[in-house]
Amino acid sequence: MSSYKELLAQREQLDKQIKEAVQREKADGIAKAKLIIEEYDLMVSDLFSRKAGARSAGGKVAPKYRNPATGETWTGRGKAPKWIEGRDRSNYLI
Repeated sequence: MSSYKELLAQREQLDKQIKEAVQREKADGIAKAKLIIEEYDLMVSDLFSRKAGARSAGGKVAPKYRNPATGETWTGRGKAPKWIEGRDRSNYLI
C-alpha cells in the first residue's frame, strides 16, 4: 500500500507525462494540418467560412405590434407593455 506522499509524487509525475504527451500530440497535429494546407493550397476562408446571414450582435428587430390609440409599437420581445398586457395580441398585429 502506497503512502499519501508517494501517491502525490506519482500523481505529479503522471501530470507531467500527460502535459508532455498533449504538447507532443498537438505539435504532431499542427504539422499534419500544415502539410495538408500546403498540399491543397488552402486559405483561411476555405477552412473557416462564415455562413451568410449569421447573427449579428445588436441588430434592431422590426416591431410586431402597434397600439392603434397612440401609435406605440412593440417587437414582441421582452416584457409586454401595459397597453397589450392581458389582451388578445392578434388585434394589435402590424
